[in-house]
Amino acid sequence: MLHQLKYILTLLLLIISLTGCQSSFGPNIVKETHSGYNSAIAMTLNHQMLLNLVRLKYRDEAYFLKVNSVTASMSFSGNLGISSSLDLAPAGNLIKPDIGVGYTDRPTITYQPVQGEDFLKNVLSGISLDAIMVLTQSGWSIERVFGLCVEKTNELFNAPSASGPTPTKEPKFRKFKKLLPLLKHQLDQGNIEMGSANNDKAINILFKAHDDHEINEMNELGALLGFNLDQNNSALITLNTNFLKQEKNHLTIRTRSILSIMFYLSQNIDIPIEHVHAGLVTITKNHQGEIFDWSHTPAGSVFKILSSREKPENAHLAIPYRDYWYYIADNDLKSKTTFMLLKQLFDIQSGQTKFSGPALTIPVR
Repeated sequence: MLHQLKYILTLLLLIISLTGCQSSFGPNIVKETHSGYNSAIAMTLNHQMLLNLVRLKYRDEAYFLKVNSVTASMSFSGNLGISSSLDLAPAGNLIKPDIGVGYTDRPTITYQPVQGEDFLKNVLSGISLDAIMVLTQSGWSIERVFGLCVEKTNELFNAPSASGPTPTKEPKFRKFKKLLPLLKHQLDQGNIEMGSANNDKAINILFKAHDDHEINEMNELGALLGFNLDQNNSALITLNTNFLKQEKNHLTIRTRSILSIMFYLSQNIDIPIEHVHAGLVTITKNHQGEIFDWSHTPAGSVFKILSSREKPENAHLAIPYRDYWYYIADNDLKSKTTFMLLKQLFDIQSGQTKFSGPALTIPVR
């Protein structure tokens, strides 16, 4: 009887401790799983974007899935019991505790394909001037933002033929590229202010020079953009997107869409030589008939995708495609920054409309 009483007391203590464990199990699981889901979804979307960039270079169709929701069904189970055996030996009966604990995590992920009207509005519509101005005033370099998002300003072209499938001839971009460091330097010096006046929805840019060096640089900017400084060494320019209505002191801008930006960035990919010889990609030639180097363009100078037969060890992101690995090097800070800007632009555009089509729900086992 004494042995039976000890086992019963032990079982009661186990029941009490398991009950307390179950009450604190849920919060601890949330802490442990939240970061895992967050990292997995972020990495999956990054891989999708990189894969679509590579697809565009090969003239394969880009396709987007958005993660709409993640529902994690967590369950905890435990069992306690007693098993006994009858023994005719002098030792008497044997009573043994039977204990079991179980935990199940069954996440359900809902994907939304970006297509139809939603695709047209989000991916094929030009980036708004408001979004571009906000980005340049929130820490992003105007050289990087304009270099990606602006396709043409007045008579300066930023490789417009690169906004689609790879062209056969070198695009026009050199005068536009000359503009970008001048804009960045003057903005960093506080000589450029951007915003709207009172209730006016138009975006204005004020150029202001303070010394002879700044005046010379502003005149160089004015020669490129088509404005002249007044007697106060300043110029107020209004931005617009209507190339059919070009007025004095107006800077007309044509912006790229997300898909156009992706095409532009996809031009500077290190394509395996065997794929080149197989005719799987278009090769761009310069005016001398030589292979054009896309790293000279505003987008190519800040973004590069490498390729390797084996899975790279020093990759920030890497995806397999057509028997090769395509990746962004972990120490390529320029490309990593540009990729981050691309993702932010995509998020800005995709957040403008709501999806109303069917969703694909997958329970993960």
